Amino acid sequence: MVVPMPNASLIARGITVTHGRATILDTVDLTAAPGHRVGLVGPNGVGKTTLLRVLAGQLKPDAGTVRLAPASATVGYLAQEPDRRPDETARAYVGRRTGVAAADRDLEAATDALAAGADGADVRYGEALDRWMALGAADLDVRTDQTWADLALAPRLLDQATATLSGGEAARVGLAALLLARFDVLLLDEPTNDLDLAALDRLERFVIGQSASLVLVSHDRAFLEATVTEVVEIDEHRRTVSRFSGGWAAYQAERALDRQHAEEAYADFTTKRDQLKSRAQREREWMTQGVAKAKRKQPDNDKALRKAKTETTEQLAARASRSERAIERLEVVDKPWEGWQLRFVIAAAPRSGARVASLTDAVVVRGDFRLGPVTVDIGWAERVAIVGANGAGKTTLLGALLGRIRLTSGSASVGSGVVVGEIDQARATFEGDLPLLDAFMAATGMTIADARTVLAKFSLAGNHVVRPARSVSPGERTRAALALLQAHGVNCLVLDEPTNHLDLTAIEQLEAGLDGFGGTVLLVTHDRRLLESVRLTRRITVSGGVVVA
Repeated sequence: MVVPMPNASLIARGITVTHGRATILDTVDLTAAPGHRVGLVGPNGVGKTTLLRVLAGQLKPDAGTVRLAPASATVGYLAQEPDRRPDETARAYVGRRTGVAAADRDLEAATDALAAGADGADVRYGEALDRWMALGAADLDVRTDQTWADLALAPRLLDQATATLSGGEAARVGLAALLLARFDVLLLDEPTNDLDLAALDRLERFVIGQSASLVLVSHDRAFLEATVTEVVEIDEHRRTVSRFSGGWAAYQAERALDRQHAEEAYADFTTKRDQLKSRAQREREWMTQGVAKAKRKQPDNDKALRKAKTETTEQLAARASRSERAIERLEVVDKPWEGWQLRFVIAAAPRSGARVASLTDAVVVRGDFRLGPVTVDIGWAERVAIVGANGAGKTTLLGALLGRIRLTSGSASVGSGVVVGEIDQARATFEGDLPLLDAFMAATGMTIADARTVLAKFSLAGNHVVRPARSVSPGERTRAALALLQAHGVNCLVLDEPTNHLDLTAIEQLEAGLDGFGGTVLLVTHDRRLLESVRLTRRITVSGGVVVA
């Protein structure tokens, strides 16, 4: 149940952020009002996370202001990449992310000050208590147990270190913290990453039921369609924002119409300009020819004829001048900006044998989890989606199929000539301190020139690629992983949540690249639009470590 929150608004005006000589955000305005759900969109690296951090008070802008109305309103920020701390339990994580842990400390300090009779202690105590109550600290433990059960999280995980959780468990713990939060303003950066379909449904219901002001960044098209009431788009060229009312579908329609009108206006401008230029040039040529003829001595020495030709030449010159002035008076229409477009082609290796991978009565036991027994065959050029809830065993099944996980019993085989390309594994290449360019060269064996050329096709260029790989955005690291697939020839593509962190343009190009790939595809995803868009030959459903369909 969503608890009604006070009417609080977040107002940002003239936000400007620079990094060296580069402008990240340029005089950006954004307002989040109660009950409004703002979807913040734009290409990877355009500044969406930067803007959220400014709104959250974590980053000071070079210019501009952020204010809350009322000033006492609370702001909650869910970061894109969970900050798992080595010794922090899930219970402590929830306390920190809901703001309750900090409110506990403030209330304790205010209580001590009140007991000591410090000046103004009564006011401080009242404010601390109000905040503690508003954040839901009084019944957090009870609500946590209920939410834990709702998300099918094992009770033992509450006292387990978050650093030891699986990706799916960590995603649901993060969702639990969000569901338990009672902030007046919510800022969510890619909240759908790593969530299964049931958790996505729970998140959607939570977001739709919010009365708080809410700004979210997401590249999940189905989630955006279901949740946002307006869209704010960051322009990658001007670094400003445009606002579109009416939800995701209205945004797409209005944006397409704006683009059509801009292209029509530019085409009309260039047509008129070119016609006037052509006319002026023609009239100048006629004038030049007339002057040359007038200068030639006429056989009959007819002064009247010479005068008439001179007048005609002068009239042509005047007409040419009028055409040139008309060009100057034309209202200039800029050519619509052509943003970066990924032209993604997966390099194909020679085909493998008829059988790509198989398991026979395979069992994998890892701690308390058991997969199998599983018997499955993957044939050449099959396009298989492996689906199921978080923790069902999808990634374990992939590892067993590819021979990366040792079987407890049963047998596994990988066919001859199979060359695997894997997004998840490729992302790991770009998580260290090595510059992005160096990491790419080490993985591909390319020269600097060739590596820069390939990365530039994925909008990774200039000084950007000499930064430590871990310092670029998660979406840009995923683009670099796609670049590896374009650089290496593969005939078996393994995609484990490939759309996490990717922007909408890159997702669409990934879909097109998959459609043109002739090899074998093994796809694990909870992206509903991707499952609808990618051509598949079958689905394997995993539940509780068992292949059920």
